[in-house]
Amino acid sequence: MRLYLVRHGQTASNVGGHLDTTVPGAPLNELGLEQARRLVDSLDGCDFEAIYASTQQRAQQTAAPVAAQRGLDVVVRDGLREISAGELEMRNDEDAVRTYFMGFGAFAAGDLAASMPGGETGADVLGRFDAVVEEICSSGFGAAAIVSHGAMLRTWSAFHCANLNVDFVMRNPLTNIGVIVVDGDPVSGWLAETWIGEPVGSADEEAGPMGETASDAIEDAPGKSTDRGF
Repeated sequence: MRLYLVRHGQTASNVGGHLDTTVPGAPLNELGLEQARRLVDSLDGCDFEAIYASTQQRAQQTAAPVAAQRGLDVVVRDGLREISAGELEMRNDEDAVRTYFMGFGAFAAGDLAASMPGGETGADVLGRFDAVVEEICSSGFGAAAIVSHGAMLRTWSAFHCANLNVDFVMRNPLTNIGVIVVDGDPVSGWLAETWIGEPVGSADEEAGPMGETASDAIEDAPGKSTDRGF
């Protein structure tokens, strides 16, 4: 099966760098609405039979133009929402953002017992997203689009795709309306085909610089991009 994993369009919280992870969360801003319209063209030629979105309004707003153009309903699932920031909610200071990155970086690296301060564990996060993926795969669709969130999609893809790792996802932000294309299934596993339009090689090829650890990548990541991705 093929999944098109799409990050939502821009919100005011993205612009301010705020950890906005509750439901319903911020709506798309003017640029975000334009990005949602552009996504129709970006996904032109991508043959999928269903489109899913999280319970956060920015994801549903991003999915809506694509769904309308294709005559599909947006299927809303809570399991696709962003990773909860817990006690860090709506903070945008560097300490909070770094703690959040360290949290979802630990999940992506396979530490499912790790947790956000006052938030979810890795097992909680991946379990709820996996349940939706399993639902989609059991539906009989050959392909589907999922509109979700930056940290959630980076975590899930690093954990499940054999040719991705935590270093890669920490050093390669998923921009607004960025798409990760993955192929596979829950039984045989997943491979990432493209990351925002760029082909993905093996995990070894895509790892960080020689001698740099996953922890180094996570520590550096918050300062590497103004679009931190929530």
